[in-house]
Amino acid sequence: MTKWSLQMHTQWDPLCYTWSGNGSYSAIYESKAIVKRGSYLVDAVSICFQCCRVQYGVIPLSYPLVMCRIYVVQHSVCGHAQDWNLSLTKSLHHITIPAWLGTCFLQGDPQPPALFKDGDFIIGGAFTIHYYLRTEKHTYTRRPQPLECSGSMDFRELRFARVLQFAIQEINNSSDFLPGITLGYHIYDSCASVPMVMKVAFQLANGQDLVFNDTDSCAKSAAVLALVGESGSTAAITTSRLFSSFVIPQVSHYATCACLSDKRQYPTFFRTIPSDHHQAAALARMVKHFGWTWIGAVRSDSDYGNNGMASFLKAAEEEGICVEYSEAYYRTQPRSKLKRVADVIRRSTARVIVAFVAAGDMRFLLEELSQHPPPPMQWIGSEAWVTDPQMLRFNLCIGAVGFAIPRSVIPGFRNFLLDLSPEQALKFPLLTEFWESSFSCSLKQQTGCSTCMPACDGTEDLRALQNPYTDTSQLRITNMVYKATYAIAYALHGIACNEKRCDKNIKIEPRKVFDQLKRVNFTKNNYSVSFDTNGDPVATYELVNWQLQGDGTVHFVTVGHYDASQPKGQEFSLSRTIIWYDGSEKVPVSVCSESCPLGSRKAVKKGRPVCCYDCINCADGEISNETDSLDCHKCLPEYWPNNEKDECLPKPVEFLSWDEMLGIILAASSVAGSLVALSITLVFYKNRASPIVRANNSELSFLLLFSLTLCFLCSLTFIGRPTEWSCMLRHTAFGITFVLCISCVLGKTIVVLMAFRATLPGSNVMKWFGPPQQRLSVFGFTLVQVLICVLWLTISPPFPYNNMQHYKEKIILECSLGSAIGFWAVLGYIGLLAFLCFILAFLARKLPDNFNEAKFITFSMLIFCAVWITFVPAYVSSPGKFTVAVEIFAILASGFGLILCIFAPKCFIIVFRPEQNTKKHLMEGEMNIHLLLRVTLLCIVRFCPAVSGVNLGTCILQGDPQPPALFEDGDFIIGGAFTIHYYVRTEKHTFSKRPQPLECYGSMDFRELRFARALQFTIQEINNSSDLLPGITLGYHIYDSCASVPMAIKVALQLANGQDIVFNDTDSCAKSAGIPALVGDSASTPAISISRIFGPLGIPQVSHYATCACLSDKRQHPTFFRTIPSDHHQAAALARMVKHFGWTWIGTVCSDSDYGNNGMASFLKAAEKEGICVEYSEAYYRTQPRSKLKRVADVIRRSTARVIVAFVAAGDMRFLLEELSQHPPPPMQWIGSEAWVTDPQMLRFNLCIGAVGVAIPRSVIPGFRNFLLDLSPKQALKFPLLTEFWESSFSCSLKRQTGSSTGMPACDGTEDLRALQNPYTDTSQLRVTNMVYKATYAIAHALHGIVCNEKQCNKNIKFEPRQVFDQLKQVNFTKNNYPVSFDTNGDPVATYELVNWQLQGDGSVDFVTVGQYDASQPKGQEFSLSRDIIWFDGSKKVPVSVCSESCPPGTRKAVQKGRPVCCYDCINCAEGEISNETDSLECHKCLPEYWPNNEKDKCLLKPVEFLSWDEILGIILAAFSVVGSLVALSITLVFYKNRASPIVRANNSELSFLLLFSLTLCFLCSLTFIGRPTEWSCMLRHTAFGITFVLCISCVLGKTLVVLMAFRATLPGSNVMKWFGPPQQRLSVFGFTLVQILICLLWLTISPPFPYNNMQHYKEKIILECSLGSAIGFWAVLGYIGLLAFLCFVLAFLARKLPDNFNEAKFITFSMLIFCAVWITFIPAYVSSPGKFTVAVEIFAILASSFGLILCIFAPKCFIIVFQPEQNTKKHLMGKVPSKSL
Repeated sequence: MTKWSLQMHTQWDPLCYTWSGNGSYSAIYESKAIVKRGSYLVDAVSICFQCCRVQYGVIPLSYPLVMCRIYVVQHSVCGHAQDWNLSLTKSLHHITIPAWLGTCFLQGDPQPPALFKDGDFIIGGAFTIHYYLRTEKHTYTRRPQPLECSGSMDFRELRFARVLQFAIQEINNSSDFLPGITLGYHIYDSCASVPMVMKVAFQLANGQDLVFNDTDSCAKSAAVLALVGESGSTAAITTSRLFSSFVIPQVSHYATCACLSDKRQYPTFFRTIPSDHHQAAALARMVKHFGWTWIGAVRSDSDYGNNGMASFLKAAEEEGICVEYSEAYYRTQPRSKLKRVADVIRRSTARVIVAFVAAGDMRFLLEELSQHPPPPMQWIGSEAWVTDPQMLRFNLCIGAVGFAIPRSVIPGFRNFLLDLSPEQALKFPLLTEFWESSFSCSLKQQTGCSTCMPACDGTEDLRALQNPYTDTSQLRITNMVYKATYAIAYALHGIACNEKRCDKNIKIEPRKVFDQLKRVNFTKNNYSVSFDTNGDPVATYELVNWQLQGDGTVHFVTVGHYDASQPKGQEFSLSRTIIWYDGSEKVPVSVCSESCPLGSRKAVKKGRPVCCYDCINCADGEISNETDSLDCHKCLPEYWPNNEKDECLPKPVEFLSWDEMLGIILAASSVAGSLVALSITLVFYKNRASPIVRANNSELSFLLLFSLTLCFLCSLTFIGRPTEWSCMLRHTAFGITFVLCISCVLGKTIVVLMAFRATLPGSNVMKWFGPPQQRLSVFGFTLVQVLICVLWLTISPPFPYNNMQHYKEKIILECSLGSAIGFWAVLGYIGLLAFLCFILAFLARKLPDNFNEAKFITFSMLIFCAVWITFVPAYVSSPGKFTVAVEIFAILASGFGLILCIFAPKCFIIVFRPEQNTKKHLMEGEMNIHLLLRVTLLCIVRFCPAVSGVNLGTCILQGDPQPPALFEDGDFIIGGAFTIHYYVRTEKHTFSKRPQPLECYGSMDFRELRFARALQFTIQEINNSSDLLPGITLGYHIYDSCASVPMAIKVALQLANGQDIVFNDTDSCAKSAGIPALVGDSASTPAISISRIFGPLGIPQVSHYATCACLSDKRQHPTFFRTIPSDHHQAAALARMVKHFGWTWIGTVCSDSDYGNNGMASFLKAAEKEGICVEYSEAYYRTQPRSKLKRVADVIRRSTARVIVAFVAAGDMRFLLEELSQHPPPPMQWIGSEAWVTDPQMLRFNLCIGAVGVAIPRSVIPGFRNFLLDLSPKQALKFPLLTEFWESSFSCSLKRQTGSSTGMPACDGTEDLRALQNPYTDTSQLRVTNMVYKATYAIAHALHGIVCNEKQCNKNIKFEPRQVFDQLKQVNFTKNNYPVSFDTNGDPVATYELVNWQLQGDGSVDFVTVGQYDASQPKGQEFSLSRDIIWFDGSKKVPVSVCSESCPPGTRKAVQKGRPVCCYDCINCAEGEISNETDSLECHKCLPEYWPNNEKDKCLLKPVEFLSWDEILGIILAAFSVVGSLVALSITLVFYKNRASPIVRANNSELSFLLLFSLTLCFLCSLTFIGRPTEWSCMLRHTAFGITFVLCISCVLGKTLVVLMAFRATLPGSNVMKWFGPPQQRLSVFGFTLVQILICLLWLTISPPFPYNNMQHYKEKIILECSLGSAIGFWAVLGYIGLLAFLCFVLAFLARKLPDNFNEAKFITFSMLIFCAVWITFIPAYVSSPGKFTVAVEIFAILASSFGLILCIFAPKCFIIVFQPEQNTKKHLMGKVPSKSL
């Protein structure tokens, strides 16, 4: 049994102690460990030990022996695995683990689905229900947290997920569809994030089990059979790339990117929504339909927008539509990008704009355009935004037209959505979140969870919700989910069900579902579902028009349809009139040039957009038969234009016919050949008894002659008009007859060999190859060819084909091969047999001449092979009928060759030399036995080699290993990559043979060679050092990457893998990298390529010259370092310098490469922050067409900016300056990047005198120059690279000395490197060279930190490149006064020299250092000048480059329409903004508490407004409050004084006094609303009012109930008052009031009111008010009061007709009517009244309802008590009793 072992390398750390409930504790320990199987490393894991059943105490760490169970789980996740009982001590470090441990672990934590249901078969679902992913900062020191969605929920996407549930529920309830089978689902939220999408995809594929296989193979069936999703194209692309590898089908409902139709990349992808390819075609067709040939285009900068617009532009181009501009943006991009796009639209002359934009991006664009509206234009929209109701608020788009997914109806779905209950919502966190966010209450609180929201009370009603979840009015995309689910179900039905029943136990692979989905075709709810070969449905759209209605609203009106299934030209139909942007029904016009006449087409004017055209005649093969043709139309393939090019005439058809000379000659030759064969057959048959016929195996000879006759005759099938049968017969008949022929020849050859073998003593070989075996061999060989031909004809047979490629003016009618593989298989098999026959015949050529016909067979096979080898290229290259003629010739030539070589000599003997046709003559000669044995041995050795016993390794290097350009062995090898050449030899790939290895060529860059030699020098210096790495020898492997990405990738893989072809013979291909670190590459683009390979492998890379800022992104390039500063710093330095000199109007130019584009992007970003305006920004590359370079030069010449910033590589700069020198522009100031500004070759361009730029500081490397110059011819010969350098430097040949042939003279030894003047020997600056020096020392210091301690260095230590990476992050040293260290991004401290090109007295130009830039200095102090700069005009005065004069304080710059941003007007600041400086780019908003003065140059504090005590309104309301309370107290006194009177007693005196007390409090609590709001007054206001008012209403409700119960008690036998006496009355009042108290307590606990400065209602003042905290709390308090008041009103209304003298119910009814009227009116007044008036309205409502209660309930009684005491008697009160019951 194989032993598993754990090697612990940390102490046990207790994770937790858990109480088990029976007096024992369970302690969990964790330790990091290394898992090995045998001697092989498997993985690093975490071991979790759960020590169990320790009675009555915690396990002490010193406890000697504990019974434990162990979990082994990757990535520190303690999960379920196999338990092992074993003894464990604290000091134990090695444990033996049983071999049955599972070998396959799930990576990461399994994530449960958001929604799920078990079933017999599981369908996956993926939707973007949230739009954000919770992020964390990776420290690379611990395991990242699991991915988690965050942000608000997209209820529309939740509806999509719910329709999947609904569809599956509907399917499960169906008796006709999958009967007896239950479908389940696993629905995930992918958060619109690619990382989460990948996790979801892996989760759906793998399932939930941590250990999912305990066999040697990790293969298993996918957890889901198919997936519905994703909602976005980017997410769907990611999922499909993963699922296609496992053949798991994916059916998307909303991923429209046309790229997903590519079955090569996304083979298992389907969708129910049409591809954007169709939408783009529909939009282009519509634009064409309305005659718009001059449009603008804007798109989202995403997969949806970019691919959709690409399809549209392609379709538009095909329709002859011209695009003035095509802009892209994304809502997260800087606002400047959005403003630029808006400015392009405003400046456009096209009146039609096509927007392929997502809804969110469209909203941003329209908001930007609304600020400065462009001229009216016609918008054409994509489905993503054109039916979005939120867009209707933008009047810019009135009249817009676009395509939308058709509306649909799903019966029962709305009820399903609304039937969601709280109990169901609690089952899934996703539904819980939806419920809580929809109703702002907490479901979890019911189970004890703490939350800020009040608990849901069960009154929540989904039907009252107005959000996208419940909006089922359109169900456009929702129906796509529904159809996708049913499509998968139909596929499952086709697999699991037959005509009788369905089998739920059947094992289904996703591949079967995929196959069934391709055949799905059904109709559901009148919506058809099927997929084409690309997995797309039939494309149908509605054409929607934004129409302005009479009431001023804008509606979506369906005005037409688009159905891609209709015949071409009929897809697009209009059903009603379109109202355009100008309100008319007349189609707007958008063209650039006038119409072209018949017979011509539009041709773009040079330098103008494509629709600004000239009219030119149509080209060959094209006609134009209509006016204003966008294109000349090609004739149909079968037609060709007449001379006038206005009509297409049928092309003549060409084939090898019977009536042409070539056909007649070939046919005659075929017939002649067959007649010759028949003649020889007759001769042989007549002389069949003669020795020569019998000796030559007469049976095989006759069969051979028969097959040759057929061969000659089958060539006739190649002549004449090809038909279906003749095409199939041609090659198959020829192939079979020719194999029969060659089989006979092969049989004859074997017979010759066997016959002479049989003459050996004791040999019985002819027994094994007699006539039966000969017939069987011929039959077998021929049968194979027959089978090949049958397969060919079955799978893809030849067919007649009109070839219109070779000739434009005629058609070649020929037989297409059908399957080229079949054709070449037939020919190849013939060739194989012929070759075998030739070999055997050649071996037997020296047998006795008189008998041996092997020599003739050899000649015949030579002819055969020569003919057919010649045939192949001739066949491929000969066009038309000549192809057929070549094949007929090959057949005839090989047939005649066989007849002439094999049968002609025999016939000659039979006919003309009969005397030689004797047995004696044929048997003369002696067989060469020894030769035969040699030939036999040769055959055995050649064709039956011994099987090697070597066990070939399982891991083989792909491709040929490439030796380094320079190398030296050592204990540790450092890699190097430099661009010593600039070109890679290319080849045209035919895909029929293996490509040649990549190879550099072209002239050598001696400067780069110096960099490589600097690496050699540095390693030599380190090896000679006694302080750094003593006793250790470093080596190097230096490669030439040729400035090519493919070569850079090859170099990276070569350095990582090493040179061994078979580098591992174990089960794992893992091994340590070939190098611990790399110095290089010299350019950003190859450095990026290498970094992407080295990053995952943990191999550090230290570049000396890759400056792209993108390489500082540690997420993409984690192991990348560099000793040269990032272009981010250079760009910042250039921008700071431009700002320093006051230039605000500049031009920019950059190399169109990673270096130039990324560097310029950083500069433009920094320039924008500095307020610098860019007139133009051009990019080019030296390999681009010269027209592009001329255009860039013309832009520079026309520019008004006098300063130009050039972020250009030296080679590109040379091309640009050469172009500018031809027609020099006006003098200008050049600002240069380090790549060219210190290049001595640039000094010859006087255009750049005065140029200023940043450069890497100069440096000195002691001893380096001598090292370079000590190179000898002998050393140069060791490496081809150095040999090439020597020969190209001295124009002589070193190889001549070793016998090499070259056109140069031999080097004679007088060559002197010191006399050379080239970049190799130029050590005057050593700028970048020092970066190589520093990079090499940095790696050496990192190695020193690993292998050396304070005492010694260990050269035998094994370490991983990742350890070098970790050490490099800590490197900090100084060498030759140059400090070396790296920041967290792997970058050094940025230091530059400021270099100025100064003209000297002798007329030469020198580089002069005039300043420094040090990024380590405090902000603002990085840039310093040390001497004067001489500018381009020769003066020391700083040149000026601005577009507009400065703006004074109090104003801001406003861009002039149609001009760049720095050509501006000065306008006053807007409201709320000030400007307190000259030339301000923007006006700055005052702080929220401030407002500008009239001059708008200063911010003043806003006045604060609230309802105060000292204003009239506050005084009046306070007075009324006090008066009301005094009235209530007065009534209380009157009632108290007359408490024994009948009217007081009859009206329930106890409740009356309580009511008066609560009314007094109501009046007084209104005073809390007056004055400056404080924390306590805010909390007291609504809560005190709510409680006192509920107390008040409770008393009124009690009084009403008493009235009703009192008269109920008068009925005979009634004891109702027993159940509603005084105790019950008090209890009811207490109970009603207690509920309100609890509501208020919850409100104050969860989200209490608080003082709030409201600055929204008024700009110029602050409203100090009490924020509600929780609006739900406030409305719950008011709602409860309203509920009690309504109940009271209903009861009082029922008792209104009781006896008038006693009945106070009527008065209560009136008081409740007043109350309800006041508070119903209060709600809209409260919502709409701003500021202090909101408070006043609420006080008024309190006072009005309180006075209403007093006046209606107590005023009549007080009137009787005070003014009519005679009625205050029991008799009067009881005097009128109606004789009717309630």
